[in-house]
Amino acid sequence: MAKIPFLEVFGPTIQGEGMVIGKKTMFLRTYGCDYGCAWCDTAYTWDGSEKHNVRRGTAEEVFELLKETAGDKSFGHVTVSGGNPALIGRAMQEFIDICHDNGVKVALETQGSLWKDWFTDIDDLTISPKPPSSTMKTNFKMLDNIIEKLEDANVNYSLKIVYFNEEDKQYAKDVFKRYRDLGYDIPYYLSVGNAEPYTDKDITRQLIDKLDELWQVVIDEPAFNDVQALPQLHTIVWGNMRGV
Repeated sequence: MAKIPFLEVFGPTIQGEGMVIGKKTMFLRTYGCDYGCAWCDTAYTWDGSEKHNVRRGTAEEVFELLKETAGDKSFGHVTVSGGNPALIGRAMQEFIDICHDNGVKVALETQGSLWKDWFTDIDDLTISPKPPSSTMKTNFKMLDNIIEKLEDANVNYSLKIVYFNEEDKQYAKDVFKRYRDLGYDIPYYLSVGNAEPYTDKDITRQLIDKLDELWQVVIDEPAFNDVQALPQLHTIVWGNMRGV
């Protein structure tokens, strides 16, 4: 049977970023990624450092684990993150179907490097192409194809770009303009980057200062008139703690 490779199941918690920020959700963190971003805050999902902790379960087993983890706390929303969950095929479609059969909505984030037909069944889909600070290169032919398919299927999705520096700002301007010029009415997000994703020290002040910087960028740029600039709310509250 098809299985989902994963490292973490936790919650209920509060989604800290993107289009469903502030929402109560369970988390499923899958294993594996086709990228290796320089500032990745979950590099353990792809760098091999926690390969020994990877579990594999069928869609039904993973859903049952979510229920077991939640205990007597109810939930109606699951966030699938990674790594890149788009590496997973039939097992993810089965997981989405089981969630929907149980009245649970599914959110998922991916960088837009791969297409999966099950994207059209995601309730809250975040496409997050990676800016220059990541050291990754965007395949715009693939990203264009993904956006076109999502538009045709009328999926609830957004574009989110992480901001660290001036190069990232220009990248975001170019990406958002690319899809505006095609006539797509997409929710656009800019998100503060976390420069120290593995430190144990208090990073709240650093993140708030970076948010202040990002807000000023958005205020100053006409190209960002329709953009929402968001914090990584969970890191402001909990720092780099895992499993929250």
